[in-house]
Amino acid sequence: MLNYIYDGTFEGLLTAIYEAYYRRQVPEKIVSQHGFQQELLYENIYIETDDEKADKVYLSIREKISPQALQHVFYVFLSECDEAGTWIYQYLRLGWKVGRKVDMYEADDRVLAIHRMSRKVSGEAHRLLGLIRFRHVQGDIYYAPIEPDYNIIALMAPHFVKRFGAQNWIIHDIKRKLAAMYDQKNWIITDFIDNADMNFEETEVFYQKLWKKYFESIAIKSRINPRLQRRCMPARYWRYLIELKN
Repeated sequence: MLNYIYDGTFEGLLTAIYEAYYRRQVPEKIVSQHGFQQELLYENIYIETDDEKADKVYLSIREKISPQALQHVFYVFLSECDEAGTWIYQYLRLGWKVGRKVDMYEADDRVLAIHRMSRKVSGEAHRLLGLIRFRHVQGDIYYAPIEPDYNIIALMAPHFVKRFGAQNWIIHDIKRKLAAMYDQKNWIITDFIDNADMNFEETEVFYQKLWKKYFESIAIKSRINPRLQRRCMPARYWRYLIELKN
């Protein structure tokens, strides 16, 4: 039995899928080297990332299956789930057989696993669009720290490019030490380890206090529903919500 091990990048995953087809092998698992655990009775094959091969798989998914399937694949990759690479490989094997109809096979376990995880990733990205709180820091930069379950800052950045295109901003995924950075022209994803040098502008503390008072003043005590609040705004996100900080 075979395991394919890739470097953890999206291009690396697509290269592994390419190699499986052109070597005429059917790996039991395709896993990232970051989550790989040695197993007895398995032959482990390490796949070197090749951008040209990855591009061929990317285009094949988009053209021979569908753009929607490509989106599902990317979202599931962003989940960073240990099984993501294997799920994607099995889903694509079916997709290249049935083409655009693949997402209609919702009773198939391969499709069901992809759809479930894709919805979780896209759902968190959508939810956090309304829960991000920017702070105005020195250098005329708006800074927002987050710790999402999934690696979603690349999904969120285009929204804020459109909405806050006239500002410089940073969305910092503290958990992964990554950031989406925008300079009023272009945005990039880059490593971003430390926010210790981020100092508030003089007016920021005043506006934070003002926002807290507004949040408190509009609350109707008789209608406070903690259970509903936690469902719409899960407690794991509260750490960076200005209105809920002490």
